[in-house]
Amino acid sequence: MYQQVIFVNLPVTDLDASKRFFTGLGYSINPQFSDEKAAAVVISDTIVVMLLTRPFYATFTKKEIADATTTNEVMLCLSAESREQVDELVDRAIAAGGAATGENQDHGSMYGRAFEDLDGHIWEVMWMDPAAIQG
Repeated sequence: MYQQVIFVNLPVTDLDASKRFFTGLGYSINPQFSDEKAAAVVISDTIVVMLLTRPFYATFTKKEIADATTTNEVMLCLSAESREQVDELVDRAIAAGGAATGENQDHGSMYGRAFEDLDGHIWEVMWMDPAAIQG
């Protein structure tokens, strides 16, 4: 049975220090989805926090990146069971008054689209081929 997962993307100034902080809290880093620009912090089976260097985070938005010490902002990403479910959810969001944002992403084993909600928060919806994840 499919289980939806949430990925919380956070910009960080010092990736190594942030990784040490979260592993110090008892969480693990998934090396399959981590490199010098990002680290996947496994919070639970359904929650992953992606720590992204500020320059890498900037490649996902044209908006100014919030300084979390003075303002609060997040970018949310929901998993989908299929490519069709990605399209269905984003199309429903647009029909309900949201706005399409960013370019569609099609990397073969990954497919995604994004929308802004009524307050301008960015929601990405991403399908990933299960075979590629276990790769």
